[in-house]
Amino acid sequence: MLLGIGGTAQAQGAPKKVDLAKGQQIASQACAACHGADGNATGPANPKLAGQHPEYLYKQLVNFVPQPGAKQAERVNAIMMGFASTLSDDDKRNVAAYYASQVKKPSSAKDKALVELGQQIYRGGIPGKQVPSCAGCHGPAGAGMPAQYPRLAGQWAEYTESQLVQFRGGQRMNSAQMTAISARLSDREIKAVADYVAGLR
Repeated sequence: MLLGIGGTAQAQGAPKKVDLAKGQQIASQACAACHGADGNATGPANPKLAGQHPEYLYKQLVNFVPQPGAKQAERVNAIMMGFASTLSDDDKRNVAAYYASQVKKPSSAKDKALVELGQQIYRGGIPGKQVPSCAGCHGPAGAGMPAQYPRLAGQWAEYTESQLVQFRGGQRMNSAQMTAISARLSDREIKAVADYVAGLR
C-alpha cells in the first residue's frame, strides 16, 4: 500500500511506484527547515510528518493548492501553498512516501488535569453533544487508517489543537467530518483531546 499512495494504475494494472530517494532529496531541500530532515519537526508550530500515512500526506499537499475552478485551496497556508504548487504530482507522492517511511519521535501529554477528559473524549466521545469517539476513526492507539484517517499518536498537542480550531473556524476545509465534529467541541475539550493524543503510542 505504501507504493500506491492513491495513484492511478499504469497500463499493466500495477500501482504507480514511488522514488524514496527523490522524495528524500526534495524533503532535504524544501521541507526539512520546518518539518525536519526525517519528518520530526523540532517545534509544535509545524507537524511531525514521520510515519504518517503516505496517502494522507499526498492529499494534504494536493489540498494546499487551489484546484481548477476553486477560489481558494481547501487548506490555507501561504508557505505550504508556495511549496506545494512547485511540486509535480510525482514529487508529491515521492515526498509523502519518504516521510511515511521515517520513524516518528513520540511526544507526551503535558496537562495532567486534562488527560482524563481527553481520554474520555478520545475513547467514548461526548454523547450529549453528538461527538463520536476519536478512536472510532483514528484507532485506539491513534494509528489512523491508511488513505482515510491520519495517524495522531505522538503529534504535537499544540499542532493538533490548532488544526481542530481551524476546522471549527472554517479556515481548514478539507474534511467535512472534522468540521462538523470540531464545531461541537469547546476550547477546553479541544485542548484536552489534543494533549491526550500527544501521549498515545
